[in-house]
Amino acid sequence: MSPSHPTLSPRLALVGDRSPGVRAHARIPALLTALAERDQLVLDAFWIATPDAEQPGALTGFDAVWLVPGSPYASEAGAVAAVRTARERGIPFLGTCGGFQHAVLEYARSVCALGEAIHAENRPGAEDALIVPLACSLVGREGAVEVERGSLAERILGAERTVERYHCSYGTNPAYLDVLREHGLRFSGWDGTGDVRIAELPGHPFFLATLFQPELAGDGTRPHPVVRALAFAAAEHARRGTG
Repeated sequence: MSPSHPTLSPRLALVGDRSPGVRAHARIPALLTALAERDQLVLDAFWIATPDAEQPGALTGFDAVWLVPGSPYASEAGAVAAVRTARERGIPFLGTCGGFQHAVLEYARSVCALGEAIHAENRPGAEDALIVPLACSLVGREGAVEVERGSLAERILGAERTVERYHCSYGTNPAYLDVLREHGLRFSGWDGTGDVRIAELPGHPFFLATLFQPELAGDGTRPHPVVRALAFAAAEHARRGTG
């Protein structure tokens, strides 16, 4: 659903199936409050369930899209549609955890002509899935991420190495990385064994996806640099009136 009245504040679509049992969902309102108090970045946030995101025009009028954690989503098609809308319309986009996985899935299907690309969480046992179970689950874990110099991720994080929190069990199948790169997707963060942790899209105003969950950083009173960067990108999008 879209905002029903005009506002001067940038509009943020939180795409995901909101649940009190998902820690990230509980954290996000506090992060938005902290952005307003610490950075004077006031965002009007609207939760959009993934089945609603399937509908044409569901993201009309928004200045940023955050595909939040919580997979399996009620609608894979809705999650993928949200990514595609943000990517094609130049709307600032952030995907975290499941949002990262579905951002890669959308790119493979829409840009790389891999229409049958599969997320193994939704198709258990499928051969050659694009999104596959991690060798070691990252549920409730922290891990170091090496960040590519000169990338959007490095500019946001201000470092070439960071330690982040995870709550996921799926990641990218390495067999598909070359074709994704060849079609323009940039992988700009890895763990110590070389597994992808960050993806971004050069040429887009702001398109970033992280397997880690920046919304879980700290105690929730100081927004992670990734979350702040999305907010600033939304404000710029609103200023330019490019929605």
